[in-house]
Amino acid sequence: MAENYVPLGTIQLTQNAASVTFDNIPQSGYTDLKIVASIRTDGASANNYGYLDIAFNGSTANYSARRILGYATAVNSGSGTVFLTPQNTNAATSNTFSNMEITIPNYTSSNYKSISVDGVTENNSTAAESAFCTLEAGLWSSTSAITSLGFSVRSGYGSSILANSTFSLYGIAALGTTPTVAPKATGGNIVGNDGTYWYHSFLSSGTFTPQTSLTADYLVVAGGGGGGFDAGGGGGAGGYRYFTSQSFSATAYTVTVGAGGAGATTTVRGSNGSTSTFNSISSSGGGGGGSDGVATGNSGGSGGGGRANGNAGGSGNAGSYSPVEGYAGGNAANPGAGGGGGGSSAVGQNSTTTTTGGNGGAATSNSITGSAVNYAGGGGGAVNQSTGGGAGADASGAGTGGTNVRGAGTAATANLGGGGGGGGAGLSGGAGGSGIVIIRYPMA
Repeated sequence: MAENYVPLGTIQLTQNAASVTFDNIPQSGYTDLKIVASIRTDGASANNYGYLDIAFNGSTANYSARRILGYATAVNSGSGTVFLTPQNTNAATSNTFSNMEITIPNYTSSNYKSISVDGVTENNSTAAESAFCTLEAGLWSSTSAITSLGFSVRSGYGSSILANSTFSLYGIAALGTTPTVAPKATGGNIVGNDGTYWYHSFLSSGTFTPQTSLTADYLVVAGGGGGGFDAGGGGGAGGYRYFTSQSFSATAYTVTVGAGGAGATTTVRGSNGSTSTFNSISSSGGGGGGSDGVATGNSGGSGGGGRANGNAGGSGNAGSYSPVEGYAGGNAANPGAGGGGGGSSAVGQNSTTTTTGGNGGAATSNSITGSAVNYAGGGGGAVNQSTGGGAGADASGAGTGGTNVRGAGTAATANLGGGGGGGGAGLSGGAGGSGIVIIRYPMA
């Protein structure tokens, strides 16, 4: 990119997403915006391609466009709403992605906003509609400055943008001027801002490299533990550690994001989650939930819950940190229900009856990215002969405990560090959620 192209944000999906949005777009320092994207969607198998909708300021209304499209030996043109470039779908050759560039001039002006699109669909196939080249001229009939822009799959062409799709947003500054708002570091699967801070979210391992000395806050969450088998205990949350006002120099810092532990499928405990590390700081993986065979919960960042029949949960704070990174797992009732996995803010609940598994220990809310998110909640314990699986903590993405022969434990959501749910009678536990590392520093 030319020197006057400044990266303002990157979103690299590590799991499928219904939409992608860039918020808090700077309103000074730049004249134009450019988006560069590599995309694959989950469109119906009857189509080799799909379409995305664009939304400025959350609106999908008041768009119009004219386009020229070529494929195989045919060329056509048309008009309508902005269709962007036809996107590769699940029906296309595996591991192929469409590519697209969108330019939006004068995005802060009080005039209607022009949109130009240049893209190609790459299917590596001889099918008549397998590879498209598209040029499109669009218009958003609004006088509002663009403060956010998003993408979603158009109705009728699927529902999700697939993992490994990447969107990069650039601000284009006038030649001879110095951009006033730009990230001061590189690295991360998501780079964005909340209007006050830049933040770099690492959903997978990578490198954080400041371009200058800076002071930053950061969050390090390890992978959650897997749930136990057969009325098993919930997995413990990954260790949670948060630091503020830390100094960084202009050098590369390694970021390791821990994976979630596997749920137990046989008479062994659920697996512990893996450690996350940044700036010589580590958080311990969550403890696996107890199972039929190895019935006590494992220790970890937070401890796994004990399996039914009176077994104990594992201890938390495996790193012996102060403040603690997590709490113990819950104990199990005798005879029929598993204890909840420990969370980053509280112990996992004991199961007190044979009919309800213990709930996972509470997660910790953090607004490092500008919005409150619950991280590192414990997984719910399972039951043996009834229907009351324990709940994952605080809607934090932790897994829910399974219910008798009808319910395996559910998996925790990726990149929140939650524990997996315990499995019901004779059934598997859910996997723990992967961890996350987030670094933020002032925009000014």
